[in-house]
Formats: sequence, structure tokens, C-alpha cells
Amino acid sequence: MRIDVLTLFPEAFSGPLQASILGRALAGGIAEVQLHNIRDWATDKHSIVDDYAYGGGPGMVMKPEPLAAAIEDVRGRVEPRGRTVLLTPQGRVLNQGVIDELAAEQRLVLVCGHYEGVDERVREHLVDDEISIGDYVLSGGEIAALVLIDAVVRRQPGTLGSEESLLEESHSDGLLEYPQYTRPAEFRGWRVPDILLSGNHGEIARWRREQRIVRTAKRRPDLLDAVALSDEERRIAREATDNK
Repeated sequence: MRIDVLTLFPEAFSGPLQASILGRALAGGIAEVQLHNIRDWATDKHSIVDDYAYGGGPGMVMKPEPLAAAIEDVRGRVEPRGRTVLLTPQGRVLNQGVIDELAAEQRLVLVCGHYEGVDERVREHLVDDEISIGDYVLSGGEIAALVLIDAVVRRQPGTLGSEESLLEESHSDGLLEYPQYTRPAEFRGWRVPDILLSGNHGEIARWRREQRIVRTAKRRPDLLDAVALSDEERRIAREATDNK
């Protein structure tokens, strides 16, 4: 997978793209991220990329000329053209289903908005998708782009040491993840549940499934409507909700 990022602040990406699982995946060639400074497509001597909004109002708006030129140039450099995604609080909210959809693309072109946003003509004619990472406003799209990149790259084959790690993560099937424990078995008098020390893998699997249902019912009951549960699991969820 190739991800091209159009931004006014490419330096915002240098640390995160080199760290941890994401850094190893990029270094190993599982995915490729190319950063492009939108100012490189400005045509005036001051590299101006923003201007006042028509009709008045506070703040500045990203100008269409350099941004359009950047999108068209970058999209045309390699095949496939890919999906052009604008990071904006007005977009559809990022969730695991959207991540899986984007992870299936061979190429993404991410456009990081800034200031009061981008000229609407760019949004209407040069953008294929709009994504928000939540119902709040950031200073720019760079942090949102990093969230999307991390989530998409970890879905690529080979990123994680074990592909099974993806199967029971929070939101992988609509449920939150079960509680996790490691050694020692007792810490400050707090013990690991006995079932996890039993060696009975069937019972452990059932316990973890129940814990996922209970945790989701208590913390994110809104997710349960979209999850296929048995009658017994629905009962467990109701009891968890009643007792939270």
C-alpha cells in the first residue's frame, strides 16, 4: 500500500512514522508513506497557500490553486490513482469498518486541511472521500492523518507478528477486547482470574468471549445492536447493563 500525504507541516509526521509497529512496517516495505508540502505548488514568491474568506468571517481558507495542483500532480505520479481523502471534522466518522474499507485500497492520497478549511471547490471536485476522527476540532488534519495511517497500516498483512492479533482486538467484530493480564499471577494482592491459569483453552475462550460482551455492554452498549449474539449472550449483556 502507498499513502501520499499532502500537508503544510510535513515535520509533524517524522517522529510517529518512525516509531513502534508503524515504523517497522514502513521500514520493512509493507507500506509506503510519501510526504508532500503543499507550499511547493504555490506560484508566488512568498509561497502563500491561504487567503481571506469571501463573505467575511474569522480565519483563513486554504487557496484552491496550490492545493488543486498538488493533488493532481501527486495523483498522477504513479498508478493507481488511488482514493483522495480529505481529513475534516465534517467527514464521516472513522471506525473499524471504515478502516477496513480504506485498508483494502492500493493507494490513498490524504489531504490535511488547516486554518478554517479548504476552498469548497477543491472539496467538490478533487476529493473522493472525507474522514473525521471524531466530533471535535483539531488545529489541522495532520494528527487525524496519523491516526488513519496507523490504523490502516496495522491491517496490512505482515504488520503484526501474528495475524491472530487482529481477530479479537477492540472493534474487530463490534465488541471491545477482553481484559489482559501478564506475570506475576499476583500483584499487590490482586490476582489474575483463575480461569486464565487453568490451561483449559476452551474454557478460557468462553470466558474471554463473555468478558468482551460484558465490557461492551457496560462501556459501549451502543455497539451491541450491530453484533450477532446468541440468546444467552443477550442475557449476559442485559445483566451487565443492569449491574454497571
